[in-house]
Amino acid sequence: MCGIAGFVGKGGLSSLHAMLGEIVHRGPDAQGQFQDERVFLGHRRLSIIDLSGGAQPMASADGKLHIVFNGEIYNFAELRRELTTLGFRFATDHSDTEVLLVGYQAWGEQVVHHLNGMWAFVIYDKNKNKLFASRDRFGKKPFYYFNEAGTFGFASELRALTKHPACPGETSELAMQKYFAYGYIPAPHSILSNVWKLPAGHNLTYDLRTQAVEIRAYWELKLEPFEQIPANAEEQWCEEIRRLLEQSVKRRMIADVPLGVFLSGGIDSSAVAYYAAKHCEKLRTFSVGFTEASFDELPYANEVAALVNSDHRTETLDLNRAIDLVPQILDRMDEPLSDSSLIPTWLLSRFTRQHVTVALGGDGGDELFAGYDPFRALQHAENYARAVPRPMHKAIRLLAGMLPVSHKNVSLDFKVKRTLCGLSYPANIRSAVWMGPLEPTELEKFFGRKIDLEEVYSEAIAAWNSCPQGDQVDRTTQFFTRLYMQNDILTKVDRASMLNSLEVRAPFLDADLVDFVRRIPSSFKLRNGTTKYLLKKALEPVLPASILYRRKKGFGMPVGEWLRKGSLQPVAKDSRNPEFTERALKAHRAGRADERLFLWSEFALERWQKSRAT
Repeated sequence: MCGIAGFVGKGGLSSLHAMLGEIVHRGPDAQGQFQDERVFLGHRRLSIIDLSGGAQPMASADGKLHIVFNGEIYNFAELRRELTTLGFRFATDHSDTEVLLVGYQAWGEQVVHHLNGMWAFVIYDKNKNKLFASRDRFGKKPFYYFNEAGTFGFASELRALTKHPACPGETSELAMQKYFAYGYIPAPHSILSNVWKLPAGHNLTYDLRTQAVEIRAYWELKLEPFEQIPANAEEQWCEEIRRLLEQSVKRRMIADVPLGVFLSGGIDSSAVAYYAAKHCEKLRTFSVGFTEASFDELPYANEVAALVNSDHRTETLDLNRAIDLVPQILDRMDEPLSDSSLIPTWLLSRFTRQHVTVALGGDGGDELFAGYDPFRALQHAENYARAVPRPMHKAIRLLAGMLPVSHKNVSLDFKVKRTLCGLSYPANIRSAVWMGPLEPTELEKFFGRKIDLEEVYSEAIAAWNSCPQGDQVDRTTQFFTRLYMQNDILTKVDRASMLNSLEVRAPFLDADLVDFVRRIPSSFKLRNGTTKYLLKKALEPVLPASILYRRKKGFGMPVGEWLRKGSLQPVAKDSRNPEFTERALKAHRAGRADERLFLWSEFALERWQKSRAT
């Protein structure tokens, strides 16, 4: 796990060093650099595998290939054996970076199809006079780039990229609209105009002769349910899920440094902890709890820790003290992110890093197995759309708006109001509206002009259309896996963990497990209002019902209450629309409305703008 940066064109080693200086937290153990005329490659290393070898940038034996790589290849041992039988030799003892480099020698750009892991890498191919870059299937590892005025630059973080003098610096108007529509900025867009994120599952080629960039998708999640469903499908598929999940966890436990598990007490992290405990002498697990009961999950985490007999470490935090860390955390973000669970994720990462260098987490389970609350609202949404004439939607929302505002975690009034909000819009953008800070009519008020909804919500519409034969559950799954997971969940975990020099691995995103789950019909994921139905059934032999069937809490923070009390305070005059923001702030503080999503988004944006100006 590392940070990478580099460029081709204008600039020198001083520019490279400035870029690397911004990502020391991603690789505090070592720094490396390579220069070949106009080509500059840089690397910051967090040593995980082959501590004595594996230094980067790494060159092939003939010196014709050079690589900088951020990530982990979990099947590197199998690939190394396969490449050895093909006649290739290795200089390092067990470096996955060298396996990746040799794999490129053997298979060229097709190497990505052999990889099971998380990655963002760049290979300088001197023979072909090009850079070849790739990002993993789900986008766990970040990759920003620009191609302007004869210079191509790339980096793991936007902050590093902007240290190159040729990097564009203007804020993108479209990205701002998308930020307030989604709560994040979806790839390939970034907050800066003409600076891009390589989307998950894509390769990039930069031709040094023509200075042209070519982007190609090498993988996308396709939901293709089994055509034949066996008579004992539930039993058979549950067994396969358990086998693949255990295999995935075992793969991700390979490390030459201390390793542990994030344990929230939810289904996904508990399953990971259970299987990890089977493959080590004494598993270390980590949890953070909160003094506010509606946000605290420690009792569940403690229950699972006792079940798997782990060395369990916990930290209980006073939420009123945690607020003091909010500006510090937001100021280090590459781009504004409206997911307030960034804060507890950062706190958990900081606590965990005091004991281990690698942690396994449960990310991906909710997206792949239909675990979020909006999935349960889908059937109600369909019935509502059929039974309630559209002119009545506004009146019903006004009635719901009379419900008393509660700032407890996932409160009933919050869910009712958000659900009705989404139901006012077409199905292809409904999930985005459910999750976003501003609905379309509010977007237009905030930006003060007509908004092209097809352009702003283009990613949500594309995700919906990518599953033409699917039902609403499959189409919604595509939204959560393609957009929400890549641009919110995985971005949040990457930034929060790497700011603390901690590597986090996600067993639910294993290539083999995903390839099986994508074939499971939606009726086995959501059944009679039960989310993650088949996963829960699969885990019944290993986890107690008190964990599998408890009410979902999420990993939230009381930002609604903080904003109401004035503990967090967006500065309305700094807003894009001061009058809009001031009205929302007054309504929220008076208890007339719950504006937490917008106000937190506005606060996060303000912090990003101020940190960029300093």
